Amino acid sequence: MLKRLRVKFVALNMATVAVVLAVVFTAICVLDYQQSLAQVNGALEATLAHTDPFGKGEPGGFSPPDDGGDPAAGETPEDDVLPPDAPQSPKEADAEPETAGQTSPKPPRIGGGKEAAVPVAAYAVEDGALVELPTITTASIDDDVLSAAAAAVAELPDGNGSLPSLGLYYAKRTAGGETRLAFADMSAANGWMRLALTLAGVGVLALGAFFVISLFFSRWALRPVAEAWERQRQFVADASHDLKTPLTVILANAAIVAEHPERTVASQRQWLESTAHEAKSMQSLVNDLLELAKIDEAQVNETLAPPSETVDVSDVVESELLQMESVAFEADVALREDVAADVRVSGSASQLQRAVKTLLDNAIKYAGAGETVSVTLEVIKRDAVLTVHNTGAPISADDLPHIFDRFYRADKVRNRDDVGGHGLGLAIADAIVRDHGGTLTAASTEDSGTTFTLTLPRVR
Repeated sequence: MLKRLRVKFVALNMATVAVVLAVVFTAICVLDYQQSLAQVNGALEATLAHTDPFGKGEPGGFSPPDDGGDPAAGETPEDDVLPPDAPQSPKEADAEPETAGQTSPKPPRIGGGKEAAVPVAAYAVEDGALVELPTITTASIDDDVLSAAAAAVAELPDGNGSLPSLGLYYAKRTAGGETRLAFADMSAANGWMRLALTLAGVGVLALGAFFVISLFFSRWALRPVAEAWERQRQFVADASHDLKTPLTVILANAAIVAEHPERTVASQRQWLESTAHEAKSMQSLVNDLLELAKIDEAQVNETLAPPSETVDVSDVVESELLQMESVAFEADVALREDVAADVRVSGSASQLQRAVKTLLDNAIKYAGAGETVSVTLEVIKRDAVLTVHNTGAPISADDLPHIFDRFYRADKVRNRDDVGGHGLGLAIADAIVRDHGGTLTAASTEDSGTTFTLTLPRVR
C-alpha cells in the first residue's frame, strides 16, 4: 500500500510540474513570437512611413522624375544648361549639400544598444511592375519569388499580412494613386522555434531533476504515514490479542459449565467468577478504546474539544491521593505529597482526574514493595506542574521513548494479570494532556528512579 501511495505521490508531483512548465514555457514562446511579429510589422511600417507622403520632393519622400516643365517653375532651359565640367557658383555649391540631404533618406541606424533592424525590401508599383526603392531597401528578393509575391498581393487590400508559401511578411499602402509594398522574411519572427527547443531541453532536465527530488521527498513526506500505518497495524494486533485472551477463557469456562448441567451453580462458582473477571477486563479494554477514539476525534475536530471549565487541580490531586492510599498500603508503597493550594487550569475535570489517577496508579504499580512514591504539585512561571516520582526499577533507555505508545508495556510481558492493564493508561493520559494544551514527559535513571512530569497552562 505504501509503495502504491509513494508512486501516486511522485506521479502527481511530476504531472503537476510538467503542466506548470508546459504552461510557462508555452506562454514564453507565445510572447516571444508576438514580440518578434510586432518587431517585423514595426519594421515594415517604418519602411513605408519612410516613403510617406508619396511626395513630391518632401524630405524622405519618393519624387518621380518630371517629363517636362515650365522654366518659370524652376526648370533650367536647355540653352542655359551648363556643361558638366563648368564651375559652380559659391551659392550653388553651398546649397547643394542641403538639397542632397533633403532628398536622400537616412539608412537604418545601428549601435547604441538598440535592437538590430529587420531586413526589409521596399518596392513601388509603377505600371503594374515593381520598382525597387534602393534608398530604403535593406534586403533583396529573388525575381521568381518577387513575381509570385507581387501577384499574390496585387488583389489584396491595404494592410499587413503573410505569404506562408513564399516565406514572407508584407505591408501594402496606397496613397495619392501610388502603391508601395514592403516585404520581410518570415524567419525574422521564427526565433520562438529555437527558443522552444531550448526550453524543451531545459524542461526535460528540470523534470529529471525534480523526479530525483520527488523520490527523496516522497520518502520523507510519507514517513509519518508509514509510521501511522505501522502503529495502526500494531494497534489492531495488540487489541485483537487483548480481546482474544478473555474471550478464550470465557468460551472455555462456558464449555466446562455446559459439560456438567447436573451440577449446581455453587459448584460451578469457580468458572462463573473467572468468566465475570474476563468480561470486566474486556469491558475495561473497550472503554479505553472508546476513550482514545473520542480524544482522537476531538483533536481532529475542534468542535468536539473538552469542555472549557476552570478546574482546581489541587483538589483533583488531593482527591486521587486519598483514593490511592489503600492501593499503596496494599502494595507496601509509601506516599509522600507536596501539593500547592488553589492551582487552577482550564479543561475537563473528569479527564484531568483520569490522567492524574493513571500516573499515580502507574507509579504505585511499578514502584515495588518498600519503595516510595512522591507527588508534587507546584506553579512554575505560568504553568501548573505535577510531578510523580517513584523509586525502584527504572525504565530502560530503549523503552522510554515508547512509554506513551498504545498497548506498549516496558516489561515486554503480555500477561496483563501481572500489571492489571492493557498498556493504554499512559497513552490515554498523554492524549488527555495534549488535548488540554499541555505536555507529559517521562525520565528514568538507575540512581534517581522514574519521574513523570505533567505540565498544563495555569489559569490565574
